Amino acid sequence: MRAAAFLLPALAGVGLLGAARPADQPKDLPRDKPAGELEVVGTFAGAMPTGVTVSHSGRVFLTFPRWGDPVEANVAELKDGKAVPYPNAAINQLDENDPARLFTVQSAVVDGRDRLWLCDTGTVNMGPVKPGAAKLLCVDLKTNEIVKSLALGEPGVLKTTYLNDIRFDLTRGDEGVAYVTDSSSEGPNGIVVIDLKSGKTWRRLHDHPSTKAVPKFMPVVEGRIVLERKTPDAPPKHLAMGADGIALSHDGKTLYYCPLASRHLYAVPTDVLADPAVPDEKAAAAVRDLGDRGFASDGLEFDDKGRLYLTDYEHNAVLRRTPDGMYETLVHDPRALWPDTMSVAADGHLYFTANQLHRQPRFHGGKDVREKPYVLFRTKIDGGPVKLAG
Repeated sequence: MRAAAFLLPALAGVGLLGAARPADQPKDLPRDKPAGELEVVGTFAGAMPTGVTVSHSGRVFLTFPRWGDPVEANVAELKDGKAVPYPNAAINQLDENDPARLFTVQSAVVDGRDRLWLCDTGTVNMGPVKPGAAKLLCVDLKTNEIVKSLALGEPGVLKTTYLNDIRFDLTRGDEGVAYVTDSSSEGPNGIVVIDLKSGKTWRRLHDHPSTKAVPKFMPVVEGRIVLERKTPDAPPKHLAMGADGIALSHDGKTLYYCPLASRHLYAVPTDVLADPAVPDEKAAAAVRDLGDRGFASDGLEFDDKGRLYLTDYEHNAVLRRTPDGMYETLVHDPRALWPDTMSVAADGHLYFTANQLHRQPRFHGGKDVREKPYVLFRTKIDGGPVKLAG
């Protein structure tokens, strides 16, 4: 007892096991290091942005889906730092009795001929598809007029379908085809293929394991597990969003995709997707699992050098997969809060939205913990967009 009493004053002076006292700790400790350089293109204090695409001449278009925020412009062009309704204000005003209006365009993409396509889910707040509202619109960027409207229905688009990201190959068929992920959390997932001449749709990889959320998937964002809890008393639910990110290789031969709730990347030859006569079983047999990447992605995008860009929403990052299958970090920045959609532009930059999706009320018991503004970033790359214009 005496020995213990004798040692206590000495231990108090240096801390247990010789550790320094809090007052003696250095002020600047090692911390997480950012990577790459980000440039702010635009900030948004209203509804959260999701999609972004850049025309061949440098015009920037964004989507603001109807997920609960008040939305003035579902589709907008960025002009002088402001999001201006596009192609006009009237079509952006929601009228659930008028299927010609924009309901929720999440993905807007400029194709290889410099036309803007708007993929309307036909849903509001991720609800069921409204009759006649799911559609694909083509806008002539020279006249800013809608020049083609395709109603999207069965067998490709189901009542539970949520049309997510879309990619175009104009070299196939008479006018080309489009591939869209069905990321529905309420119904079967898969890839929807659209004939751009007729609007005919068909499904590929219908309810295939590669298109579905990993059971009990728990992503970690900002050091916190993300689970769905829409009200304070609701039991937590695992993310159920299936096939989300999608990218078409620079030669058009391979489609890459990933579920939102998964860390795996998949690839499938487009020959088994684009031909409606091919049995879905053959498409399923051709799927390649490219492995667990150690991170989950929302958006995917290719450049003209055969490199695949992947957002990493778990680590505030954007990575790049080289043709040999190796990954390299392009950007890692604490401001990149849930990097969502990307667009490789002709100006040699990769554009992407950061919209704090994981801070939405649905993940926090109904409390909105997002901090405005949301951001559109870009970073310099040595590549250009894939065109596949035919």
